[in-house]
Amino acid sequence: MFGLDPWVFWAAMAVTLFAGFVKGAIGFAMPMIMMSVFGSIMPATMALAGLILPTLVTNIGQAFRQGPAAAWESTCRFRWHIAMVGLFILVSAPLARAMPQGAMYLMLGVPISLFALWQLSGRPLALPLHHRRRAEVVSGIIGGLYGGISGIWGPPLIVLLLSMGVDKREQIRVQGVVFLLGAVVLTVAHLFTGVLNAQALAFSAVLVVPAVIGLWTGFALQDRLNVVQFRRWTLVLLVLTGGNLIRRALQLGIQA
Repeated sequence: MFGLDPWVFWAAMAVTLFAGFVKGAIGFAMPMIMMSVFGSIMPATMALAGLILPTLVTNIGQAFRQGPAAAWESTCRFRWHIAMVGLFILVSAPLARAMPQGAMYLMLGVPISLFALWQLSGRPLALPLHHRRRAEVVSGIIGGLYGGISGIWGPPLIVLLLSMGVDKREQIRVQGVVFLLGAVVLTVAHLFTGVLNAQALAFSAVLVVPAVIGLWTGFALQDRLNVVQFRRWTLVLLVLTGGNLIRRALQLGIQA
């Protein structure tokens, strides 16, 4: 199936369903979960390709959940961050195919683990902002550079939003808008880099189905339940999956 063993394909479907559910419930972490697990069971470029279309489609649902007007307002408000993410995804995307798998796994595993551990520690993930535009530009550059290579550009945005004290509903919508526009750029970029070849594109398209099912199920949880405890267990999962990526990076380094 798409050049993958059957068990790998069905594992990817299950992981995508869960990742979509997490995204619907808390507004982020879908590509982190997918890439963390995918990276341990398939080649890094196939893992990156697999998450692109599910990320694109689910971000449409998240960004426009309160309607186009609210989505446009968020776009205008965070235009500097969005512009930098888009620009630097284009800059870094060509590096994805040239990046050694071990280095890519390490670049993913370390930040994911640190991000989750910091959140689990109970400390506020917020920085003092003295100049909003500068903060948007810097966080957008970091997110874009990382996103073109790994498909993950959310953590810098989350730090920015928490630092600004944005309320929960707007935070989830802004994340959807930024993730959506970044996903559009990422999709286009990797159509040209060759990561999204015919086989990988078909694989990514199939994964849209469990992603959307998971997303809408997660929306139901977000609307009805307190998700604090659920978010905590999600962060525990991210620590474990990030640690697994670090293990694989070290293993590849030893083998090399």
